[in-house]
Amino acid sequence: MGPNEVTRREVVRRGGAIAATLAAASTARASQRTGPNSRLGVGFIGCGGRAGAHMQTLHWLKTDGGEAVELVAFCDVYGPRLRRAAEAYGSKRAYGDYRLLIDDPAVDLVCIATPDHHHAAQAIAALKAGKHVYVEKPITHWRQFRLLRELAHTAASSQAVLQCGTQGMSCSAWEQARQLIAAGAIGQPIHAEAGYFRVGDWGERGMPVDDPKAVPGPDLNWTAFLGDSPRRPFSVDRFFRWRLFMDYAGGPVTDLYPHAFTPVVHMLGVKFPASVVADGGIYRYPYELREVPDTFSLLIDYPEKISVALMGTQGNAHSGTGPAPSGSVGRAPVIRGWEATLTFAGGNIVITPTDGSSKQPSSVRIERGEDLVEFWKSLLAAARSGRGPTASPMDLAYHTQAALLMGMAAWRAGKTARFDALRESIVV
Repeated sequence: MGPNEVTRREVVRRGGAIAATLAAASTARASQRTGPNSRLGVGFIGCGGRAGAHMQTLHWLKTDGGEAVELVAFCDVYGPRLRRAAEAYGSKRAYGDYRLLIDDPAVDLVCIATPDHHHAAQAIAALKAGKHVYVEKPITHWRQFRLLRELAHTAASSQAVLQCGTQGMSCSAWEQARQLIAAGAIGQPIHAEAGYFRVGDWGERGMPVDDPKAVPGPDLNWTAFLGDSPRRPFSVDRFFRWRLFMDYAGGPVTDLYPHAFTPVVHMLGVKFPASVVADGGIYRYPYELREVPDTFSLLIDYPEKISVALMGTQGNAHSGTGPAPSGSVGRAPVIRGWEATLTFAGGNIVITPTDGSSKQPSSVRIERGEDLVEFWKSLLAAARSGRGPTASPMDLAYHTQAALLMGMAAWRAGKTARFDALRESIVV
């Protein structure tokens, strides 16, 4: 080997050293910008409808809410969508590759609102670069438990903060109920139920096709869209209506149930289930393209001897127990203990004793409802201080998503899914 030749091993070694240096430098830049009034630059990976809601929220916080925040960079694999977002907020930082946005020194916080199968890899990359993260639910695709575990471990070791996009956690009801349960208000918890019911498939089939004549090319990166999903020929439906397909989504259990189930996990303080069984299918919307179920139910058992029934359909909107409190989505949860039951009604947390219990009926007023603006403000404050947990932190998302992924694994196999706590893995 001559003096100017470099082996492949040396290239890899140098590349790793460079990456580590860049990550350290990025973390150092982030630490220099912390403080109660420091200005945070936000970059958006994904510029579709959900991302648009976050852009509007942060723009309002900047212009009317007194927040020191800037919408600085945008990324999307579809050029027209990318250009619309960048032009709307006057940014020249428009990227087709999310890694370039993460590497941008103007970006302190990354908002990830891409299809489900991209969330984990993009969040891991952002955290490793020292960037704070807002990542939409579901925090991973249903087949990505290993990435879910890696993301949880990465977040635990990172100086950056992460918040999952279950904005219902901004409602105070869940923390108030958690404290009541911990204080013994219902005795030993034994059973809980929650769910999500609606009529209409607007979240799935109703996704618009921006351009029926779109084809892969400079303005549409099909390979990047596929990510780690199976290689498929391009179709406008797969690209624009990705929620219909199992390769990129999972139906209610991953798209909707994180909203209904995250509060239950938080209130009970449980972690990984012992076992999960599930059933469901396409019962109302048998469209030619649709692969994901429209009706899905799970029974989740925990080592603490607590059972949770999580259920729902997109074929009927009657929730049975009324809507979740204070603007939150889904069905109002019911938490049953040995001595009393905790429910939500009329803006209150209601404790109803069981027959023969020494507990007294009581109610507690819910202090505040769901608020996306406050949800973002809490994340910005955590990012500036460098201290968590956020309103919907990674450990909560990990335990929530693990149970949902167990449900999907159980349903697909027609068996019971169990959690191996020693190996931190799902066994079917």
